[in-house]
Amino acid sequence: MMNKLFSRDKRGIQLNRKSILSLAMLAGLSLPALAVTPEELARAEEIVGGRCFLCHGLEGESASPVFPRLAGQHSEYIARQLADFKSGKRKSDTMKPQSEELTPAEMKALGAFFEAKQVGPRRGRDAELLAVGSYIFKRGNQFTGLPSCASCHGEKGLGTPQLPRLAGQHPRYIEDQIKQFNKRERTNDNAVMHTIASKLSELETHAVAEYIATLE
Repeated sequence: MMNKLFSRDKRGIQLNRKSILSLAMLAGLSLPALAVTPEELARAEEIVGGRCFLCHGLEGESASPVFPRLAGQHSEYIARQLADFKSGKRKSDTMKPQSEELTPAEMKALGAFFEAKQVGPRRGRDAELLAVGSYIFKRGNQFTGLPSCASCHGEKGLGTPQLPRLAGQHPRYIEDQIKQFNKRERTNDNAVMHTIASKLSELETHAVAEYIATLE
């Protein structure tokens, strides 16, 4: 059994990649986290403990509604956003200085670190508002030409490596991003969001943000 789990190379005893994959799946870890080494993940944890936790929490849970929850977010998406903050493609007075010293490898590791974390949904309190949000998320609004959120982000809001996971996100953060898209203040992501944001009424924006927070 030990021979199957471990092999030896010039660096000493190493975990067999296939065995790591099996163990990670059993532990519920997402596959992108395997793209980084244990040393890189340790470096990511060090960075999180040194700076990221102040806004996003040690586990990516983010206690503040103005900062996004990063737990469970796609690693590739996180790495790309960090690169965009660093280059200035995505504007942020807060994230620009935080990302400037990060290397591409560290961005990748941070993505893997947060993707492996879990975040729980928020319990909804206004059933009627959530019903509106559910309708907009799943079906859009045919009268204004608004497509459903689910058509891009999935029925459960889990997203893709290119499109962000929305499930469980803070409502306030979702609303803030929609407003930024509407004002063309956020231009680094899919341009279709500019049109979508412009079609959302204030009620629809608030309702869909509250509904998104309840997704798991």
